Amino acid sequence: MLISQYAYFGLSSPVTSAAEMAAVLGIEPDEISVRGSRWGEPRPRPALHYWKIVCREPAMSVNQQIEHIMERLAPHVDAIAALARQLSAEDDRSGAVLEIVRMFNDDEGQDRLACTPPELIDGHNLLGWHLDRDVLDFLHATRAVLDVDEYDCAEGADDD
Repeated sequence: MLISQYAYFGLSSPVTSAAEMAAVLGIEPDEISVRGSRWGEPRPRPALHYWKIVCREPAMSVNQQIEHIMERLAPHVDAIAALARQLSAEDDRSGAVLEIVRMFNDDEGQDRLACTPPELIDGHNLLGWHLDRDVLDFLHATRAVLDVDEYDCAEGADDD
């Protein structure tokens, strides 16, 4: 089974734009988006602005992807925590999230076969992951939620 996966840490707000978040933090995001920006009329009110630091490196375990993100953000934890608190006060949909997205049986997956025994491949089996104490402390300090999305992309997977 091929797996595609990525992780990101994001801040969201219906009021504060990603550019404003970047200016406050002094950190340029890897990605920005505005949920609802592609919708026709009537537009959702209010749209959500997202500021994201992302790791989409193939053949990395979720642990490694999160570690990569945390290495970039850890020096800024106080500023991120302060901004996350400010955003959370704006609206109940605002705040911080650590998002993990995994797609199983993805024909376009770049990552190795997850069912291959580890001794037959270089690197880690991609099926398991965990959050270490430093990541949990970061999530606590920033009041971030953990959101894990997993999709089965096999043909007929949605036919139940």
